[in-house]
Amino acid sequence: MFDAHVHIIDPRFPLIENEGYLPDPYTIADYRKRMEHFHVRGGAVVSASFQGSDQSYLKAALAALGDGWVGVTRLDLDATDDEIIELDRAGVRALRFNLKRAAADITEMTLQALRAHELAGWHVELYIDGQMLASLQPVISKLPALSIDHLGMSEEGLPYLLDLVDRGARVKATGFGRVDMDVAETLRRIHAVNPGALMFGSDLPGTRAGRPFRDADVELIWQVVGADLHAVLEDNAREFYRLPVADRPAADPLPTTPIPRTDNPTVPIPRDELPGAGEHTRPLPVIE
Repeated sequence: MFDAHVHIIDPRFPLIENEGYLPDPYTIADYRKRMEHFHVRGGAVVSASFQGSDQSYLKAALAALGDGWVGVTRLDLDATDDEIIELDRAGVRALRFNLKRAAADITEMTLQALRAHELAGWHVELYIDGQMLASLQPVISKLPALSIDHLGMSEEGLPYLLDLVDRGARVKATGFGRVDMDVAETLRRIHAVNPGALMFGSDLPGTRAGRPFRDADVELIWQVVGADLHAVLEDNAREFYRLPVADRPAADPLPTTPIPRTDNPTVPIPRDELPGAGEHTRPLPVIE
């Protein structure tokens, strides 16, 4: 499993109150304990509104999590090329446009995103209510690579979201407890447009969500995508974040082997030793 959307809230690093809210701590140890029964072998740590543009927590988290983990960050608009390259070396792979909970100069952010893509190949991740997608179309069309958080959040935005998916955008299958839509139907429609679009994420710890991630959310994804489950749980995100393809055991690790031969092979029984030998075969009676 690759968890494409995780928030790490480390109290050792600064937090900024957002809309009167400060989250409780949620450390790497907390995350690992919650997901210990899943085979998580990578993921994306996503900067939230209450972390502002602080990079210290993100660098520390990526260093502690190790191989297979990447970062999604928010930068100050005056961040230099050298800062972007340094963050890329630390494992950051994307910029987050938080248009749901943070004021932003979308034009300047887009220019920064184009610069980050040119310098380091970064993409953009949009946290936005899908109803805003249509109004942002002129900006979004300029972004070379894009993903949308939490299925686009609302039923009303689904037509615009599907149009973006048809043009190559990815969608995070995350935050089922914070969206206003039929999750299964939305997953089905996105998957029908592009089977490579959906990327699973737990959205843990689920701050300000109606409910946090449940194990049953994975079962729901499986019910919708069927044989493409591995792609949604891991492969699609690994490709998007430019990580190596994950090795996976063969579907049948113990293939059928021939039955061993014995030293006493079966020999045919002589016909004259069969029961009823010598009797003529009688035809079955005809039933009128």
